[in-house]
Amino acid sequence: MSNPEATNRKADHPILPLILNRWSPRSMTGEKISEEETLSLFEAARWAPSSYNNQPWRFVYAKRETPHWDKFFNLLIEFNQSWCANAALLGVIVSGKVFEKNKKPSITYALDAGSAWQNLALEGTSRGLVVHGMQGFDYQKAKEILQIPDDFEVLAMFAVGKKAPKENLPPDLQEREVPSGRKKVDEIAFEGSFR
Repeated sequence: MSNPEATNRKADHPILPLILNRWSPRSMTGEKISEEETLSLFEAARWAPSSYNNQPWRFVYAKRETPHWDKFFNLLIEFNQSWCANAALLGVIVSGKVFEKNKKPSITYALDAGSAWQNLALEGTSRGLVVHGMQGFDYQKAKEILQIPDDFEVLAMFAVGKKAPKENLPPDLQEREVPSGRKKVDEIAFEGSFR
């Protein structure tokens, strides 16, 4: 799906347009998303790669206008509440810190969950949905009220919704509602040794 708002982005090397067009807007309509859309997001996440195929990621979520919504919304810091009020879904990403088969520590559990999250975000982008990850929430409270086991770590929250004009946001957020740039490849990839 083409994203006209991402036209200010230009890749220096050929990549999939879906990757270039993925960004994290905040303005959402408040409309619900369908069960099919919801399950397709998690289906995309399910197919992510993981060390030893451990698949340590878990997603705990709430849809708006359900009994679970307030529990998730109240985890967010005030700034994120200011724009997440119109989300259709709020989710928490957690990942198992040990391998299920032998209970040995996994070093890559966060990387694996990040791969699943990226799949979810790209699937949402392909459907024209807003998908926005966040760290601005109460991690300890999330672990407690969502009953996350000790061998799982809370990593992030995310919001999903239907895109709305930036004018739906508070004035201070409207100017930030544009796709951001990225560092150059030579700033993030080094042949031979770290620079």
